[in-house]
Amino acid sequence: MQVLHLLLIIAVLFGIELLYFKLADRFNIIDKPNERSSHTQITIRGGGIIFPIAWIMYSLINGFVFPFVTIGVLLIATISFLDDRMELSSRLRLLVHLLAFTLCFVELDLFHLLPWWGIPILYIVAIGCVNAINFMDGINGITGLYALAILVPIYLMLYPNSFEINGIIYLIASVLVFGFFNFRKKAKCFAGDVGSVSMGYLVIFLILSLIFLGKNALHGTNQLQSIAVSNNFDFKYILLLSLYGVDAILTIIHRLILKENIFKAHRKHFYQYLANEMKWPHLSVAILYAFIQLSINLWVISNEVSLYVGIGLILVLSVVYVLLKRRILSKLS
Repeated sequence: MQVLHLLLIIAVLFGIELLYFKLADRFNIIDKPNERSSHTQITIRGGGIIFPIAWIMYSLINGFVFPFVTIGVLLIATISFLDDRMELSSRLRLLVHLLAFTLCFVELDLFHLLPWWGIPILYIVAIGCVNAINFMDGINGITGLYALAILVPIYLMLYPNSFEINGIIYLIASVLVFGFFNFRKKAKCFAGDVGSVSMGYLVIFLILSLIFLGKNALHGTNQLQSIAVSNNFDFKYILLLSLYGVDAILTIIHRLILKENIFKAHRKHFYQYLANEMKWPHLSVAILYAFIQLSINLWVISNEVSLYVGIGLILVLSVVYVLLKRRILSKLS
């Protein structure tokens, strides 16, 4: 029955995605190549709308579970979809992101778990991570595969001996449906901000729940369990986003060294150099990123990782990133 349930979820999401394509074609919701793009042809934009739809389906079918996060997803997906269609004020986007993460923090009771000075830091980190995930959405396959590299290990950790239909399964199903149309040499659609930002928001919700409430917080129930919470927060789960984090932060540093406006479109992420300057196939680059992150994540969920080991991993990734990027730049000069 569980397998049939999963197949039904996939079939419904597949139908919704096809319906969106018809609407997108009718209302000219397309992605035109620009200076940041790694593609050269006009493609349907916003195919990632299936991600927030999948989560909202899960929530409503299961009695509106995680209500604050679900409202946050709806808000952040709406503003991102509108931003895909028109140029919105950055202040308006930031305001909605702040509101969405406020709802997320309320869901996880973080305003009581953390000291007052920790909350603004968490806002900065969470919103920064969402934007990093959005900026990394630039080639076919990378958003879907990278999402699977995070979602699948989390699911395996929470349900090691059973198969449970829950919010993570709905998200995995939505990624598989999206990947059917996006993981191609010539993609049928792109995720758009509505997809990458919404997925980023949900992934960060899952990671925050693991960090502050522990891996039992989402186990075996559709609700956050009332568990005893100590101040021994497990920050190893930050590593579930380590590769994107290193690429995003070091790219910003690189652009600052070049005295560029970091808020303007660019093509200086490492994956963009591989796809655009080195002419690697997009899918090969996406598979490489997903494989590295998946390997890290399987290791993280299977072991106790100390602060020093985690920092060491970030430093190793950073050094490799700098050396490889310098090598590419020397070849191009």
